Amino acid sequence: MTVLHVRVTTADDYLRRREPHRKAHIARLDGLRARGLVVGGGPAPDGRRAEIVYRAAGGARLRRLVEEDPYWRGAVWRAYAPRRFRHFVDRLAPPAVVLDGTRRLTVVEGPTRDAASAPDALLQLRDAGRVEFGGVLDGGRALALVRSASAEEAIGWLAQTGAWDPARLTARPLLYVL
Repeated sequence: MTVLHVRVTTADDYLRRREPHRKAHIARLDGLRARGLVVGGGPAPDGRRAEIVYRAAGGARLRRLVEEDPYWRGAVWRAYAPRRFRHFVDRLAPPAVVLDGTRRLTVVEGPTRDAASAPDALLQLRDAGRVEFGGVLDGGRALALVRSASAEEAIGWLAQTGAWDPARLTARPLLYVL
């Protein structure tokens, strides 16, 4: 199975549109997670985007996973862009579902200094409790869901490994739902 990072663009009136579909959406993603087809993800605090990591056997399967979601069918999600992980470091255990916005993490992304050492660095960060999951995408960019609400701290943790140049990393907030 291929692991894919999917960045979703949401409707302008996301908060209003999501409400009638939210329970079914969360139940579906949690069910897919139990079957190993969703790793995890959540929305941005402002609701303008969401990021979810899926496992899919191919493009057609990913399309079904996304487009059969109640948020897609209810026009809560407007567009999505998948990117394939070449190397992926999975989470140790799935967390409980948190819907109240209190589990704030940071997505850190950027080119690696050394794509060969980045997976080992992510593995060490995960084992130290600093990274939930992440990996190296096709093209050599890395993406990690870091267990800090501080962009500066999250970038610093990756930079300390030597596998990334902090000046070339970007960070964005995420409400880690599941």
